[in-house]
Amino acid sequence: MSQSGVEHETLRRKARSIHETLLKQYGEPRFEGCDDPVDELIATILSANTSDANSNRAFEQLKARFNGDWDAVRTAPLDAIKEAIRPAGMYNQKAPAIVATLERIKADWGSYDLRPLAQKPVEEAFTYLTSLPGVGHKTASIVILFCFNGAAFPVDTHIQRISQRVGISRRRADAYTIKRIWESLIEPSAFYALHINLIRHGRRTCQALTPRCELCPLQSMCDYYQNVGEWANPQVSSK
Repeated sequence: MSQSGVEHETLRRKARSIHETLLKQYGEPRFEGCDDPVDELIATILSANTSDANSNRAFEQLKARFNGDWDAVRTAPLDAIKEAIRPAGMYNQKAPAIVATLERIKADWGSYDLRPLAQKPVEEAFTYLTSLPGVGHKTASIVILFCFNGAAFPVDTHIQRISQRVGISRRRADAYTIKRIWESLIEPSAFYALHINLIRHGRRTCQALTPRCELCPLQSMCDYYQNVGEWANPQVSSK
């Protein structure tokens, strides 16, 4: 086996150990799917750069304002949409992106229904979703994973931070790079549980400013914990 092959296998074992450890810590989340992929898509667009509470409120207001009718949203005055989604912030950017996305979906599918994407290969579904206005790799991956249980691994700020700290990725790797690394290391059947448990771990233990390392079950496999002084030293370059 080549050196790169050995390194990949070592990293794969580490990824499996992280997954198994978090399962013991938090249990295995049950996949429940989503009610409507278009709802999930729009809700995720609204969630960018804001809290869950604010994006949820914006989504509920949008649905209530237009009686859950995406055609009414698509044809509404832009100012009315901005007012409805104001709690999510960045409404001047999000409102036109939502309208343009709905226009594309209606033109491509004849209705506001993305469920046929579940029958497409994951890469094809991913390419289509990321071609929509305002839809990046995280949003597309969320729709594929949460609605179809497809083989896409969304990376949010918690997962990005933990992946960098434990050494699954380089210290300054971006979210898309980390997504592809996880997808190469673990079985797709584990994507949903690992995604949920990494977020749980990021919220409860591996927090951004004050990680609770003394309570962390990942201590033995965590680069950050083993070299916390090096991480704190701005003179040390990233891996």
